[in-house]
Amino acid sequence: MKPTHLRLALALSLLINLGVLAALAYRSLAPDNAPPAGESLPRHLQLSAEQLHRWHESEADFLRQLASGAGQLRTHRDRMIGAIFAESPDHQLIDAERTAIARLQDEQQKLVIGQLLRERELLQPAQRARLASLLQGQPVGASMIEQLHRN
Repeated sequence: MKPTHLRLALALSLLINLGVLAALAYRSLAPDNAPPAGESLPRHLQLSAEQLHRWHESEADFLRQLASGAGQLRTHRDRMIGAIFAESPDHQLIDAERTAIARLQDEQQKLVIGQLLRERELLQPAQRARLASLLQGQPVGASMIEQLHRN
């Protein structure tokens, strides 16, 4: 396999991983055991008033950091795609952007795990089980890039 093809495959793999991470982090696709439309996750978990207060305190900074990281990922992804499809692909730029994306994905994974650990600490066992089930029910499937190539 040529180095160019290998790099392109690696770049596409990173984009797929980004799609999976985004789906988990934003909980954008509702599984069967998701809260009904209009019901918030805290209500679905039946948080007490104290738990709800602690939940919101923890969540605000997490969401801000997650959004910031998503913006940075988008910037690097767009630069990498631009470099891949440039008149003359810049392999050093592609590799630099791929490295930046991998670093940011790792940071976001750590951020999500940290948030889930904080949430775990404030939940009762039944609430933990409900949240774990909800997260495990998140769909993991083809990324947008994979779907585009299948159609």
